[in-house]
Amino acid sequence: MNQSALLRPDWTPATIALMILGFMVFWPLGLAMLAYIIFGERLRGFKRDVNQATDGFFASCRRPHGRHRPHFSTGNVAFDDWRKAELDRIEEERRKLDEMREEFDDYLRELRRAKDQEEFDRFMRDRKNAKRDDNGGPVAEFQTP
Repeated sequence: MNQSALLRPDWTPATIALMILGFMVFWPLGLAMLAYIIFGERLRGFKRDVNQATDGFFASCRRPHGRHRPHFSTGNVAFDDWRKAELDRIEEERRKLDEMREEFDDYLRELRRAKDQEEFDRFMRDRKNAKRDDNGGPVAEFQTP
């Protein structure tokens, strides 16, 4: 017998024992177990409904709908034309700003790379100088007995 058969939402010895134990330890646990026994069969449908509603909500969030509705019309052609021209201008400015941000990110990445290269070169130079003894000759790394 598997665990799911023991803890099904029904009046089984296991669920009754867990309910009594729950009331003895902390009364809300017993109450939760009682609710599971009584309403557990409806829980699957409730869970499915909640999952479908959540999926629908997040799917609507993923749909592209910008800050304006391009097909929205006020009825005034002059205003609608001006509004469209302004929105196009703002979109062009946004595109230029995105390009400038990408260029600046590339510039910063190149600066970091150059700084890292300079620090690495300095480390290698200092390491090479540390291996030389006071006489200017190289220091033996391993000494034989």
